[in-house]
Amino acid sequence: MPNIKALVIAGGGGGGSSSGAGGGGGAGGYQYNSSFSVSAQEYSVTVGAGGQGGLYPVGRQPANGSDSVFSTITAIGGGHGCQYNGGAGDGGCGGGGEVFSVPGGTGSQGYDGGDGYYDGSGYLGGGGGGAGVIGETATYHAAGDGGDGLANDISGTSTYYCGGGGGGAKNAGTAGAGGLGGGGGSVYNGAGTSGTANTGGGGGGAVHGSYGGNGGSGIVILRWTTDDLGTCSVTGAGNAITTDGTDSIATFIVSGTITFTAGATTNASFLYLMV
Repeated sequence: MPNIKALVIAGGGGGGSSSGAGGGGGAGGYQYNSSFSVSAQEYSVTVGAGGQGGLYPVGRQPANGSDSVFSTITAIGGGHGCQYNGGAGDGGCGGGGEVFSVPGGTGSQGYDGGDGYYDGSGYLGGGGGGAGVIGETATYHAAGDGGDGLANDISGTSTYYCGGGGGGAKNAGTAGAGGLGGGGGSVYNGAGTSGTANTGGGGGGAVHGSYGGNGGSGIVILRWTTDDLGTCSVTGAGNAITTDGTDSIATFIVSGTITFTAGATTNASFLYLMV
């Protein structure tokens, strides 16, 4: 059976909001297999949505990102950033903490979120974990930056995925920046920005009365030698198959299906035997 390359990125977690400053959302889980066996059949592909950002005190809770799935490969949605006394979310990468519930969340397919901090005047949220780097813990006058993600060139261009969201900052200090790979940053005494779509980036944290950023949606990218699998097709609006030299690349920005067919070499052998 032919082997393909498969990159599966989950949705990032939403940023928290707080009476102090919320934590950044954790990035979605990062799963890459450089030699995954497939056969001539249809496969379902699920692209996980990013989690919504929180709003305090109205009561909108931040949410973890959703999982992305291709065949037996599952990337786990990112953990949400910490909201007031609510705890940070565990997930593919952990959400950032905040001063009233200090610790960041735990990452199972990436890194943990950073802790929150109160420096006597400023309320400072921790950064969400990234696929490549732990979320930064807040320090004196500085909220935590989101952890950086990982670069992958499966698309033909080296691209970062799965950056954590930056922590919020209230009353003193600087807000956290989003990590490389689509992580959303935060605005001092304001809202978090959303993670970039189809990167799995976490949303930025926010302060009292402002929204945390939404997590960025995930993505699934598959790459194979064209002759190994012949003419293939995908479903789902915006999903497409492109070519790069002798390779084909299927990019899924929404859920859909892919159908692999027998490769050119396999077909030629079969016809020869029949003769």
